[in-house]
Amino acid sequence: MELILVTGLSGAGKSRVIDALEDIGFFCVDNMPPKLISTFVQLILSSKEPRDRIAVVTDIRAGLSPQTFDSCVEDLLSAKIDFKILFVTADDESLQSRYKLTRRKHPLSDLCNGLLNDAITLERERLRPAMQKADYIVDTSHMTPKDCRERIAALFLDNPSQKMHIHAMSFGFKYGMPTDADLVFDVRCLPNPFYVDELKEHTGLDEAVQTYVLKWDAAQTLLAKLYDLVDFLIPLYEKEGKTQLVIAVGCSGGKHRSVVFAEMINKHLLQNNLLSSIHHRDMDK
Repeated sequence: MELILVTGLSGAGKSRVIDALEDIGFFCVDNMPPKLISTFVQLILSSKEPRDRIAVVTDIRAGLSPQTFDSCVEDLLSAKIDFKILFVTADDESLQSRYKLTRRKHPLSDLCNGLLNDAITLERERLRPAMQKADYIVDTSHMTPKDCRERIAALFLDNPSQKMHIHAMSFGFKYGMPTDADLVFDVRCLPNPFYVDELKEHTGLDEAVQTYVLKWDAAQTLLAKLYDLVDFLIPLYEKEGKTQLVIAVGCSGGKHRSVVFAEMINKHLLQNNLLSSIHHRDMDK
């Protein structure tokens, strides 16, 4: 059985994640108290029609705390139940915007005299230990619902317990750093197609932009060194037991240079028979 424990910040998009997991065949249960998870899973395993793939959401609403989360993990380990932890997060600005848009009350609002910023900070601190233990971290700050579905499908359609999944992404520094990135490469040192009139409105997916970005000796040298570094690090991460690796490449706006380099890195990983996917966070902004 494949069990995913889903947790994360209120407003970060756990409901979207659960919807995406259901779409690819998971039996999902929301808002379960952490003390009941082990018992629930054992009941599923002993039932006449056991489920192969289960996702259980537990969070602040269900009484999640560092202590209860640790107890839940220990119970599952004691019962010899294999599981992975998926943590859903977002930056403060995105969380504040979502709460203001929906006008919903934050679960910790009463503890913070109704101050949303303080409630978000308190929850982030309470859930930090769970985030540190997570096998997968998904930052939805700049994700559309479609992006979220594609990311979850990429993570869990190919049995992540059997192979590390590598996610290459491009981003623009002007829109903020991705918080879920394990490796961040800055390619702002290279000539920028934005200042070439015929390339400005194109993206790094267009052949003309790719040709321009990669024609410089510095770009070719940097790309070769990045290949070498990634090839060196991946076996080390796999040996450590890491199941997800996010490689982020950034440029000023996330439209040209970073897109080209992220595409090249993803292509290199696929050519080496690695499980890799790609996402261009800011390309269309």
